[in-house]
Amino acid sequence: MADKKRGPILTTFAVLFALIAVSNLLKPLQLGGARTGFVFFGQRLSGTPNMIIGPLFGLYLATYALAIWRMKRFAIPLAHAYALYVIINLFMFQESGPKPEGAGMGYAIFGAVYAVIAIGVSLGSAITLTRRKDELS
Repeated sequence: MADKKRGPILTTFAVLFALIAVSNLLKPLQLGGARTGFVFFGQRLSGTPNMIIGPLFGLYLATYALAIWRMKRFAIPLAHAYALYVIINLFMFQESGPKPEGAGMGYAIFGAVYAVIAIGVSLGSAITLTRRKDELS
């Protein structure tokens, strides 16, 4: 069975990336209000760019999640590219992204925790897939 071969860690990564894919596919609808636009290289998008780039990243992540789920070797370059993007995007958003008025210690703590999780999941999946590349078809 594929899930036994995949194991709980890669299964978790596949599910997480599938959920992020759905979130990105829904970005143009701005279900959470105007502040829910896709963040692309540190800039929160709105309008037409948000309607194009959000779903494109959603499709990328859906492909990535499916590649992990099916244990496909092409998941490795997708993983490394996405991990690099996450790191660059987080850095650029921290440097140029808007800070809420009155943002204090809570905002900084949330940002740090978010960054650790985002980098940990994206880089962790890339490392795990690379280490298990001989098991991928």
